[in-house]
Amino acid sequence: MSPVAYAQAGQSGSGRADAGRSTAGLDASLRQGQRVGLAPGEERNHLTVTVRNAGGGADGTFELYCGPEGGNHPDPQGACAAVERDTRWGTEVFAPAPEGGFCTMQYGGPATAHITGTWDGRPVDARYDRRDGCQISRWDRLVPLLPAVGSGKRH
Repeated sequence: MSPVAYAQAGQSGSGRADAGRSTAGLDASLRQGQRVGLAPGEERNHLTVTVRNAGGGADGTFELYCGPEGGNHPDPQGACAAVERDTRWGTEVFAPAPEGGFCTMQYGGPATAHITGTWDGRPVDARYDRRDGCQISRWDRLVPLLPAVGSGKRH
């Protein structure tokens, strides 16, 4: 349930046990990183993204919360959408490029990223670089979670 729908349900007296929860309580839950409408103790998706050598002011460490979006990431809505877009049952969105794959021999620059946290209840600890075509593609799939580099534009 979205935060807006949740808050509206609380104001409409829907008969749910949590319907009387005030929007002040909703705001407090969001500040604490909890997903609204989930079981107690269950948290929303949280990622810490550390970017180095990307240039153009894109370097730094950013916190991202999804469901609802928040944190100090420059584009939390777009970043959450990028990860959601690539999340599929039976695949790991943060998996490394397959071993032994055929990758173009191109260099995408010195940018690196390290993503840690929790996504869909699973721990995340993934490293990204742009050393060949496979790694560039893996990085670009997650723009704007990771900054757009090499194209002359920033997200």
